Amino acid sequence: MSFPLWLTLHIVIGWPIGILVGNFGEWAIHRNILHGRGKKKGNFFNFHFYDHHAQARKNGMIDSDYQTGWLGGGWNPRTKEACSLLLGCIPWVALLPFVPGFAAAAIYCNWNYYWVHKKAHLDPEWARVHLPWHYDHHMGPDQDANWCVTRPWFDILFGTRQKFVGTDAETDSRARATRRNAPAAMEAGMQQAGEAAPTA
Repeated sequence: MSFPLWLTLHIVIGWPIGILVGNFGEWAIHRNILHGRGKKKGNFFNFHFYDHHAQARKNGMIDSDYQTGWLGGGWNPRTKEACSLLLGCIPWVALLPFVPGFAAAAIYCNWNYYWVHKKAHLDPEWARVHLPWHYDHHMGPDQDANWCVTRPWFDILFGTRQKFVGTDAETDSRARATRRNAPAAMEAGMQQAGEAAPTA
């Protein structure tokens, strides 16, 4: 078989299989490691639930660890996530010469996961529109559902997709959050008005 044909077959067949396997890996790792083992105190992965989820839940999906630069953020959930994803790329880089389409797709999946996940936790409205399944994972009533981040394929396939965005439950939740935050917003507005008032 000629090299161009071999490479074409690997890309045409390997890339889509790699994307599917990447989405399954996202679902399985999130469910079994980040939430399964990660809920145990002392486990390396407990940063995901006890830090990342706590921040996102408290701040309406925003995780402030994503707002810091690489060097200024320290060893936090974001850097732990990024290092885990980089380490996860090592076997795929080694396999690039042998299964280029599949390995390239796996590397892409890791990069895309980080980029999409970071954007979702810096821009909640973007996440609500473009990744409602991940928004549902953090802001919905059941944080042990909606395991996929980039695409909901395996949540749909395995029946773990639970919709929250656009439901009556979300409307009620947002109304409660507005009422809960109203006193602080009013106080901040009064302070700003006091600072802007002319002095005699």
